[in-house]
Amino acid sequence: MYGERLKQLRKERNIPQQTLAELAGVKIRGYQFYESETTEPNIKALIALADFYGVTIDYLVGRTDTPNG
Repeated sequence: MYGERLKQLRKERNIPQQTLAELAGVKIRGYQFYESETTEPNIKALIALADFYGVTIDYLVGRTDTPNG
């Protein structure tokens, strides 16, 4: 679920994967693995991405369908 949400949020805002990789503190390939759900983001990356998008971590990981709580 988190991969789909990350991809959807990125595409809605037309942000390059490289920008988000830098924000999450990973190489671009690492970020691509997040979107394909090959690997899971660590808590620091999740917090950074949630803060950047203005959504909750619960939304990113699929625990809720409400982006802001």
